[in-house]
Amino acid sequence: MKRPSVPVTRQRARHLARALLAPAALGFAVSALAAATPPASSEQRLEQRVEDLAEQLDALKAELARLQAERALAPPASVAAAPAAAPVAAGTSAAGFEKLSLWGYGEAYLTHPTHVSGESQADLARAVFGIGYQFDDRTSFNSEYEIEHAVASSGDVGEMEVEQFFLDHQLTPWGSVRAGLFLMPFGLLNEHHEPTNFYGVQRNFVETLILPSTWREGGFEFNAHGVSGLSVSLGLTTGMNLAGWDYAPEFPPYRNALELENNGAAPLQASHQELSLANAQHPSGHLAINYTGLPGLKVGGALFSGNAVEVPSAPNAPPTGTMRVTLWEGHARWQMSGVDLSAVYAHGAIGNTAGSNLANPGSPNPIPSAFYGYYLQAAYADGLNLGRYRLAPFVRYEYYNLGSSYAGAAPAIPAGSVPLSATPGDYGLWPKGQDRVWTLGANFYVTPNVVLKLDYQTFDVNRDFTRFDLGLGLAF
Repeated sequence: MKRPSVPVTRQRARHLARALLAPAALGFAVSALAAATPPASSEQRLEQRVEDLAEQLDALKAELARLQAERALAPPASVAAAPAAAPVAAGTSAAGFEKLSLWGYGEAYLTHPTHVSGESQADLARAVFGIGYQFDDRTSFNSEYEIEHAVASSGDVGEMEVEQFFLDHQLTPWGSVRAGLFLMPFGLLNEHHEPTNFYGVQRNFVETLILPSTWREGGFEFNAHGVSGLSVSLGLTTGMNLAGWDYAPEFPPYRNALELENNGAAPLQASHQELSLANAQHPSGHLAINYTGLPGLKVGGALFSGNAVEVPSAPNAPPTGTMRVTLWEGHARWQMSGVDLSAVYAHGAIGNTAGSNLANPGSPNPIPSAFYGYYLQAAYADGLNLGRYRLAPFVRYEYYNLGSSYAGAAPAIPAGSVPLSATPGDYGLWPKGQDRVWTLGANFYVTPNVVLKLDYQTFDVNRDFTRFDLGLGLAF
């Protein structure tokens, strides 16, 4: 219970002073009376006077005791001025909140196709909020919840989804186990995809189309790291599902670079399950190795392999057979003296696609048996320091091919102008699934956690995809 504060008024201060001076005054008075030695006829008056003084002394002592008691009850001035502690909800404790952690990130952008200005768009691409809890010194929980495109409803393109939801338990000083829905340890971007961590308004195409972004699966993973800078991740997770592959799209799956990234047109974009009522018939395994033992260097690679849920066979047709998905990648990054160089190569393969492709002749979108991509990027992280601000220019070259080879049947791409949507008069060319892209731009850091971005991208094959982008990103 909080003790009430007692204000020290001027009147009480006077009482306190009198109480402190009373003993000395009484001693002086008694000494003076004794020195005077009145005549015998005055003895009664003297005794009465002494009794009166004794009564006054008792009263002053009582007042002094009361004031001292009140002063003991009152808190010090610094404590009295402090705000009251916030109430703690029933069933929780202050220690419980100390174990809770919150974080988040988000990004918004404007994209302007320079050849087709009517397709310019502005979008709050994502807002992500994270919640974590430290159960003890070995066990922790982490989760992230994402809202895409500002509005998530049945009539809008936005989505509300769980991006991560997993437990970590430390087994030894060098090893831990993870269980739940977690990001796959592939490439440079997938586990570090906050907008303050990469150059350019949009994520690069190789780590969006060949390696899905943000790629997560449900399962178990063992992580180990050594003092030499070597780390290893070994996991068993849900795999790919090709049962819903769209062989007969009515319109092109994308019409510009933004839709290429967002519409799930790439092979693994279209088939990874994100632990959403995932078909767990065929678990997949992965292995990732990284080395960071030298200053500024990170080099590594990863392998994923597992049988996918097959495309249903046509009536009276033989089974399509096991469709195995294999994906591997290698990556390197070197940061030194403000220079930031990075490269990623990724290659994917899907087995036994011939039967399904032959069962869907004339399809513009057969399942590829191989796909790949790579990029090279150079940035100057300390390009221009303006006091508290920092400007980091960069350049990137990348190549992607969503179908470098096909088994059974190749894509039957419609020639000439085709309808791009159900809107009357909306015509254009069916896009190609491969391209060479140059990106030139800069990140302007207001703080290490707030960044403005500007870039220009040119496309060699799908020339109408060329665009100018402006973005805002933050992380906390």
